[in-house]
Amino acid sequence: MINNEEMGASSGATYERIDPLTGDVATIASAGSVADMTKAANAAAAAFPDWSQTGPGERRRLLNAAADLLEARSPELIAAMTGETGATTQWAAINCALGADIFREAAAMTTQISGELVPSGIPGSLAMAVRQPAGVCVGIAPWNAPIILGTRAVAMPLACGNTVVLKASELCPKTHGLIGDVLRDAGFPPGVVNIVSNAPSDAAAVVDTLIAHPAVRRINFTGSTRVGRLIAEASARHLKRCLLELGGKAPFIVLADADIDEAVRAAAFGAFMNQGQICMSTERIILMEEIADEFVEKFRAKAETLVAGNPRDGNTPLGTMITAEAVRRVRALVEDAAQKGAVVLCGGHARGTLIDATVIDHVTPAMRIYREESFGPLAAIIRVDSIDEAVTVANDNEYGLSSAVFSRDINQALDVAKRIETGICHINEATVADEPQMPFGGVKSSGYGRFGGRAAIDEFTELRWITLASGRRNYPI
Repeated sequence: MINNEEMGASSGATYERIDPLTGDVATIASAGSVADMTKAANAAAAAFPDWSQTGPGERRRLLNAAADLLEARSPELIAAMTGETGATTQWAAINCALGADIFREAAAMTTQISGELVPSGIPGSLAMAVRQPAGVCVGIAPWNAPIILGTRAVAMPLACGNTVVLKASELCPKTHGLIGDVLRDAGFPPGVVNIVSNAPSDAAAVVDTLIAHPAVRRINFTGSTRVGRLIAEASARHLKRCLLELGGKAPFIVLADADIDEAVRAAAFGAFMNQGQICMSTERIILMEEIADEFVEKFRAKAETLVAGNPRDGNTPLGTMITAEAVRRVRALVEDAAQKGAVVLCGGHARGTLIDATVIDHVTPAMRIYREESFGPLAAIIRVDSIDEAVTVANDNEYGLSSAVFSRDINQALDVAKRIETGICHINEATVADEPQMPFGGVKSSGYGRFGGRAAIDEFTELRWITLASGRRNYPI
């Protein structure tokens, strides 16, 4: 969608997105070329002067209208997301609800993009720090929470007065395309929102083209750390700022005084929701030895109820993995751990792209699952003897997105939370949590920058120093 017009790729090329469960064609999408990316960025650049001068009230009105439309069209979005990604209807519905909230939060932020007067030491000088729209913003969104992350990629850039190009994920082009339809039908002017799609084989070329385009001033990407590094390198070559939310390996620490039943519930949700295919998914459950056996038994019993099935049937808590390759990755991690002495308590077997909740106990640093992101329904249990050891294990990883600590002693839990090297930490709740007004992002190999609320204003605006002089100035020459 360029300039609010639906169009095919300039070459006429298309590609097929396959339903991960059935193997049938879920979507036939346009395979945009480098020329199409340039066309979309040009359209956004042409629309920027007028849109950047549009008042906050109008931007707020349009974003709220988009939220209403997204909610109204949830059945269509849910069907598309389920067919393309194998997600359960429940997860797709959560995506729609939070996506609408993201638009509404962005709408509320349009009047919060403020500056300040800065005291000047020069008589007669009025100095101001002023925030202005940056320009064209490219958003690159993934497939795992496509409505949440697709709306997040564009909502705050639009609220700040930027125009956008959203590059749809190759794995859910229809779902991301529907977000474009929502924004167009909400009344956004032509060129303000543009949606492009591409065949997987063309991903590197089209992303490089978008980053290099002279009008593009910001790039935001949510996805793997491997691809995030490539985007950061490309952005750096052009001296362009990027916001990266990348992989995770969330630790979940259970201290000896924790409410075990509540910790089990939170760990199960965090580890297995959407088949563990969430950047915040609980991947490492770190247990104090004195409560480990009790937790493990209750957690295993809970996990055994979390079976995978056809999401269209709606009678299982888990849906499908995104690809056969994702299944092979999870199976390889399970087999490696078992060969090195871990105990597979439940799950671990695949039925096509279906894997039930899998729990592995007695995980050690010698096992791949200790450090590698599984991005699957796989929870690794690590037993420790002290709080210091628990913190050391939690930080013994390249990732740093989300984490959790369970304890009845709040002061102790806060002390542990401060020592964990993650951008997000939740005390006595799951590692998977999101609210559109929160500063969302990670550290280390989980990326940098923050989506959400006031924090995102800095990401998508330029802070300028403007002075207004009165009287005569004395200059040295």
